[in-house]
Amino acid sequence: MQPTLRRKLEALAERRDELERLLADPETIADNDRFRAFSREFAQLEPVATALAAEARARADLAAAEAMRGDPELRELADDEIGAATLRLQELEAELLAQLVPKDVRDEGGLYLEVRAGAGGDEAAIFAGDLLRMYTRYAERQGWKVELESANPGEHGGYKEAVVRIEGRGAYSKLKFESGTHCVKRVPVTEAQGRIHTSTATVAIIPEAEEVDDIAVNPADLKIDTFRSSGAGGQHVNKTESAIRITHVPSGIVVENQTERSQHANRDKAMNRLKAMLLDAEIGKQQAAEAQTRKLQVGSGDRSQRIRTYRYKDNQVTDHRVEGLTLYDLTNIIDGSLDELIDRLTREHQADELARLTGDSA
Repeated sequence: MQPTLRRKLEALAERRDELERLLADPETIADNDRFRAFSREFAQLEPVATALAAEARARADLAAAEAMRGDPELRELADDEIGAATLRLQELEAELLAQLVPKDVRDEGGLYLEVRAGAGGDEAAIFAGDLLRMYTRYAERQGWKVELESANPGEHGGYKEAVVRIEGRGAYSKLKFESGTHCVKRVPVTEAQGRIHTSTATVAIIPEAEEVDDIAVNPADLKIDTFRSSGAGGQHVNKTESAIRITHVPSGIVVENQTERSQHANRDKAMNRLKAMLLDAEIGKQQAAEAQTRKLQVGSGDRSQRIRTYRYKDNQVTDHRVEGLTLYDLTNIIDGSLDELIDRLTREHQADELARLTGDSA
């Protein structure tokens, strides 16, 4: 490991020790916000300290085994222990390097997931509905809460557009690489001749930020419209204009909410999503300035990049951002079994970040 990276790890371990002392300080305990922030940082740094301690033990084991090698009667045993300790050190070095990958403070939070039909008419809306169902099923398997915020159904099923809020620990870290254009190749249910069509739908992942209340929005920049809800709601539907549409004029961002019975509740939810989108757009600009080329768009809501193709004839899913990432398990994937895809994308992101980190440290 490069000395500069080693020093960074040691600095993180020292910060962890400092946080342990601060968390025991009565002044910190009395300040809920400070205590929560320090606790979160401590939890993020604890794996670094644990891995460094394990590395120290493995080095001691290696030194002891090498010392034993001078005794002819213990040489075979020493060789076995040297091999085990060397392998353990290699594993720990990889683990420690992974800890140096910059943590996104938004990873542990929830998100807004937007799905919109693209090219392909009715089939695109049906595909958008399939994607929404895929993500919903995955979220339910993780034990996350899923709440529909707005929806515009397609004429033959699916959605022209839909927005759900997903709440659960680590939700954003798992789904943040899903933003972009998704492409499907299959025979649509609306196709009488049995021909394969290509349709698209776009996905945007917007992190739900804790600091959303701190974002200042000028009321003069907002155009607020009311309309009648078109979703579930029993007798309430279409009788009162409780649904809210907010347009942020400077950015052109439009958000809607129609899931609540009261106009006030819908307005609050729509404003929270608008603020989250404004914050994410600002963070996206900063990240773009720092890194002009990234294979994995993170949290930008960028719909311009075609990221994945679903080929029903071959039961095949291909992610175009990672060379060789083709899985022949479309049936299960579209049913919400996304773990293998998400794990591969996460590892690719970590590898890219480590390459950048080691390049900066060279």
